[in-house]
Amino acid sequence: MSSPLDELPEPERLRAFDSLAESALKAWKLQAVALRRIACRENAVYEVQLEGGRRLALRVHRHGYHDRVSLESELTWMRALAMADIATPTVVPTAAGDVAVEVTGDKVSVPHLCDMLEWVEGRPLGCADDPSSLGRGKIFETYCRVGRMAARIHRHSVTWQAPEGFLRPHWDREGCLGRAALWGPWYDLDVLDSNERHVLSAAAEVLERTLLQFGKGRAVYGMVHADFVPDNLLEHDGRVVVLDFDDSGYGWYLWELATAVFWYLDTPHYVPALEGYIAGYREVRPLPDDELRLLPQFLLMRALVYMGWMRTRRTQATALTLTGRVREISFALAERVLGGNLDYRSIPLELSPLPQGGLPG
Repeated sequence: MSSPLDELPEPERLRAFDSLAESALKAWKLQAVALRRIACRENAVYEVQLEGGRRLALRVHRHGYHDRVSLESELTWMRALAMADIATPTVVPTAAGDVAVEVTGDKVSVPHLCDMLEWVEGRPLGCADDPSSLGRGKIFETYCRVGRMAARIHRHSVTWQAPEGFLRPHWDREGCLGRAALWGPWYDLDVLDSNERHVLSAAAEVLERTLLQFGKGRAVYGMVHADFVPDNLLEHDGRVVVLDFDDSGYGWYLWELATAVFWYLDTPHYVPALEGYIAGYREVRPLPDDELRLLPQFLLMRALVYMGWMRTRRTQATALTLTGRVREISFALAERVLGGNLDYRSIPLELSPLPQGGLPG
């Protein structure tokens, strides 16, 4: 999971990605009028402006997160969704017809995978880094649309047959909580004190037993987007479009809901976002109350996965910004799970204070 760019100071890391992006344009034989970096978390994403006004999105992928087969599988699933009339960004092949290429850049000798997509218009629902950006507009109505879109994706997944050689990660018990977790084990986060580790470990054991009992039946487990964060949900002309299928893989359909509402947990917008998603989802496919009672545990699993991400990317600006907030949310959710509180509508909006030591600076 580690990338050779992870340990670089942030300005140097960004310059390295910029050099990779400039190299990638050669494979598409494009003369860009402008190349602008718009995001750099898991991947670096660039807006490519061409003569005539056409815009594209270039993704420079984190080294080691996916291999070429996995990336091509992601793009295959996106195209399968598009054929089912579920809006996804359109893949733009290179001049040679490849959907992905490996490039090196100035002072970056390790090859990085890149792909190109058509630009998607819209405004993100918010930014996980900035709680003040969340809650714009009519939250319930917006998340009705998000829920409907999620349900359509899951309905497609129930019957879709993956082609031979298809390879995507599993956001299951091992992928989220195991020693070889996809984003790294949560318990390696070094800012946790002994009491937090004890409480979180006890809650994780409860969660593991729940997942084993829940199972992986076709009605509850299949291909999911796995990253329905506000940053990846764009509003445009009264509809919601989802971006960034980089984390897509096999997982519980409830994982989609937990991800969609997670960043609202400590805001006043959690309940309308949650109830909107549920209402919209149920217009398309069932979402039983018995499953929803597992939501506090899935939210805890989402928090623990984020903690693993922050440990393995500890030098990145996003990780530094969010670690304290996720640590606090994780502890509050763990206490709730251990207390047997299954009321998913009253997840803590006022979070429990951290044990001794407070938030990291």
